Amino acid sequence: MASNKNLLLSHFKIADIITEKSKILDLGCGNGDLMQYLEQTKKVNAQGVEISEDAIYKCVEKGLCVLHSDIDNSLDSYPDNSFDFVILSQSMQQVKKINEVFKQCTRIGKKIIVSFPNFAHIALRSMLFFKGMAPVAKALPNKWNDTPNIRFLSIKDFEKFCNDNGYKILEKYFISNSKYVHIMPNLFAQQAVFVITK
Repeated sequence: MASNKNLLLSHFKIADIITEKSKILDLGCGNGDLMQYLEQTKKVNAQGVEISEDAIYKCVEKGLCVLHSDIDNSLDSYPDNSFDFVILSQSMQQVKKINEVFKQCTRIGKKIIVSFPNFAHIALRSMLFFKGMAPVAKALPNKWNDTPNIRFLSIKDFEKFCNDNGYKILEKYFISNSKYVHIMPNLFAQQAVFVITK
């Protein structure tokens, strides 16, 4: 997944995007660090969805509201426009039914915030080209056989996905080495943060 510093910066950017006292749904919320930060800094009304029991215990210890379920099968019960923001932070690449999940997200949320590692980053390209092996890096520390990721996408891939499926990109930010990237992000950014709507 993301290096700690890049992940922290992406959390700060997500917090900048979210308005105070919003109603949010954090899909694949992990141990709840982002939700807790948003509750503390933006006074949001937050709910999470997480499949890992260990992560859920950590969320409960923090006093967070979390549903034990996987993202692919937990969204159709929410009414339309239930949330101001639906967040997929570092979890989209683990979703199986990506088209259905995005359709549900845009139905139940006014805006969708997506952050993910950019698999086209120059360091990952170099590792594959020169070593001929699946990349392992700070942004992607797991080997191919124990990674939770089932999808490997670039910034360009996601932009094309949005264009092909009629999602409007409202904002986009790119991060590498704890700094924002403004030039050739598909090559130089390790992380991406997008805000989209239908």
